[in-house]
Amino acid sequence: MKIKSGKNYSDAKQQVHNFWDEVACGENLLKERADTADYEAHAKIRYELEGEIIFPLARFEEAKGLKVLEVGVGLGGEHQLFAQSGADLYGIDLTERAVKHTRQRLELLNLFSNLSVGDAENIDFPDESFDLVYSWGVLHHSPNAPQAISEVFRVLKRGGEARIMIYHKWSMVGFMLWMRYALLRLQPWISLREIYSRYLESPGTKAYSVTEATELFSSFKNVKIKTHMSHGDLLESNVGQRHRGLALTLAKKFWPRWFIRRFLPQAGLFMVIEATK
Repeated sequence: MKIKSGKNYSDAKQQVHNFWDEVACGENLLKERADTADYEAHAKIRYELEGEIIFPLARFEEAKGLKVLEVGVGLGGEHQLFAQSGADLYGIDLTERAVKHTRQRLELLNLFSNLSVGDAENIDFPDESFDLVYSWGVLHHSPNAPQAISEVFRVLKRGGEARIMIYHKWSMVGFMLWMRYALLRLQPWISLREIYSRYLESPGTKAYSVTEATELFSSFKNVKIKTHMSHGDLLESNVGQRHRGLALTLAKKFWPRWFIRRFLPQAGLFMVIEATK
């Protein structure tokens, strides 16, 4: 489906849309029916893998009565928890597929959110609309991530909070991808920037150093940035949506997880950012 808007969308954004509209993030964990039990099973797997990072960041219990926007709803796992918390909830996603899944998920549980297809670079809400903007693993897919972060800042109320996860450049996932797609192909000059863009999830995916993230959020105050080891770095799951096969299966058996946890704790893919307007 072609993205429709009054603005001209770049080919890069269309590619991102097409990638995630073909299979929404985490949809491979669902069965064909996508009923209540299926969404519950998806949540169980998701939060076993990422919950110890997601829950301290999102702090769903604090959202009651707040006007909350989630940018990039995916399959609606966190959206469901915000709805159950009693938030005045809004959600956007670049793809129709994600919005459909999230709406269906909430309807099955008699929950409600103001959901719509939307572009993180052009958020269709007035200035200072929200108390909280939450986004997990989404803004690094935007062709113009600085613009998307600027939009988060714009729609936040004064004193409102952004709670965001974007990818960390100096990660074990980045190292593994560079080994496979650069070093083992005898092209060690290929940069990590290009590796992430070409081989991790949707085309054009980015990852940032802590210094770069600090600059991205320079308009905010009280910015807190922390990196976390992910299940991908530790090969406790599949590395992204595009990577399967024998090499990954074998690597999982011999990956030195204890060494990475002990000596490389900062080399995680997940970088969580909390910032106040």
